[in-house]
Amino acid sequence: MLVTLRDVLQKALKNNYAVAGLVTLGWEDMLAYVEAAEQENCPVILQAGPSCRQHTPLPILGKMFNYLAENASVSVVAHLDHGYSEEECKIAVESGFSSVMFDGSRKSLNENIDQTAKICEIAHSAGVSCEGEIGFVGYSGGEASAGTDPEEAFRFAIDTNIDAMAISVGNIHLQENNEGGLDEDRIRAIEKVTDIPLVIHGGSGVPVEQRTYLSQNSKICKFNIGTELRSSFGNALREAVNKDLNRFDRIQILKDTQRPLVEKTRNILKALKPISS
Repeated sequence: MLVTLRDVLQKALKNNYAVAGLVTLGWEDMLAYVEAAEQENCPVILQAGPSCRQHTPLPILGKMFNYLAENASVSVVAHLDHGYSEEECKIAVESGFSSVMFDGSRKSLNENIDQTAKICEIAHSAGVSCEGEIGFVGYSGGEASAGTDPEEAFRFAIDTNIDAMAISVGNIHLQENNEGGLDEDRIRAIEKVTDIPLVIHGGSGVPVEQRTYLSQNSKICKFNIGTELRSSFGNALREAVNKDLNRFDRIQILKDTQRPLVEKTRNILKALKPISS
């Protein structure tokens, strides 16, 4: 069933768990993520990020996400991740996405608030959720992070009317190990000024134990996971190719990535689910 980001995150906030925002690159991983969510009986957020959109147009991704959601036994969110323009967010809304994330984190505070608020209004008028980002989450080996200021987060949350707020609290995009950990003091300071569900980008770099703890004991209701799953898919694909060098049918090869990716995804989902599940 297709649902909005607000639908799943408000339930998570109320019941002390988090939902995984899983970065998709193609049909194979989308399919694996939904199958894993069905096996774990939990909601899942399918995310189309910039690299995914470079490979496949948004209208096509929207149809793929909606097809999977309509045929799933669990709640599925079709989410635009890191939309950098109003036009891109509009196309996602028109393409059937149930949630968009506008990333104005590189802009000044006032610009970020103004543009996020405008896109949020467009999304809400179409029954679509909107996520915004305050503070800047950097990239491993690239741009440095700028931590979220709690006072700015307070203003951002109120002035934009967003449904979810991505924050920078020690998380880093594209981190290949999970040894860093998040700044829990900064998280607590942000929680004091807002009741909006919080989002962690770069979740692959967060230790699993901390993901679980914060899912159950904070307002963090969404962890974005990409690098961890891309690594799992890449390893499975490499093994599938190398086990039979005479095989050339890519569909047969890609089928061999399904089991390992489903199992990896299930482990990620288990760490965020409510205690009673």
